[in-house]
Amino acid sequence: MIAALSSKLFFRAVLVFIAFMVLAPVFFLFNSALREDNSFASNPFMLARDPQWENFKDVWSDGAFAIYLKNSLVVTGGALILTVILALGAGFVLGRYSFKGNGLIYGFVLTGMLVPAKLAILPLFIQLKWMQLLDSHIGLILVYTSGALPAAIFIMSGFFKALPSDLDNAARIDGASEFQLLRIVLTPLVRPGLAIVAIYSAIPIWNDFFLPLVFLQSPENKTIMQGLTVFFGQYASQWGVLFAGLSMAALPLIVLYLALSEQFIKGLTAGAVKG
Repeated sequence: MIAALSSKLFFRAVLVFIAFMVLAPVFFLFNSALREDNSFASNPFMLARDPQWENFKDVWSDGAFAIYLKNSLVVTGGALILTVILALGAGFVLGRYSFKGNGLIYGFVLTGMLVPAKLAILPLFIQLKWMQLLDSHIGLILVYTSGALPAAIFIMSGFFKALPSDLDNAARIDGASEFQLLRIVLTPLVRPGLAIVAIYSAIPIWNDFFLPLVFLQSPENKTIMQGLTVFFGQYASQWGVLFAGLSMAALPLIVLYLALSEQFIKGLTAGAVKG
């Protein structure tokens, strides 16, 4: 009994430590965003005793920052919607049907996970120029979607394969079409997989600096990561405003994770609860 109690205390201590390591940087970020600029020199880790909400107002009053944030929301949201829809359909076909060439197509999809998009930067640049999609959000959305699809299809096909085939047979006996089978019966059961795809796809797209730097030239089309470099130069000595800008740049990903956290955790632990 003592050994079991010690084990529980140990694991709880580990969980508390991990939670602290994750939450401490977030707390430091938002706390710094509420501090006065002249307080950083004396103590960088001091609590914000007199919260300076004007720092967030100053960030938002800069019209360029709002444009950068909107552009990132458009690019990330567009790529995310396309990735989820295409991965859902492709995962359904590869995971639920057995046909000649299934393994070949699946292997072809997996090879896409081995080739980073940055290695194909020159062909992508030429292709987007030929399609007249350079310096456009649509072109960047297509590039991000193609890069995220292989891993997304791999994840979704695994979730579809794990579902019992009796579900398909029962739905077809009741007169459901293949689209109804996917939309009504199976999609609610693979929502944890969709949450994993959404979060794993959104984070690298939102945080990416390189591809927007290559494919977007106009200042009004820049994403938030490009805009932060301009923002840092503009407010180099105003630490509170800088941290407020960083907080606002990180907020959409935090909201996305909180919205999908329940399904995300279910998806990560799905394999551990199967007998």
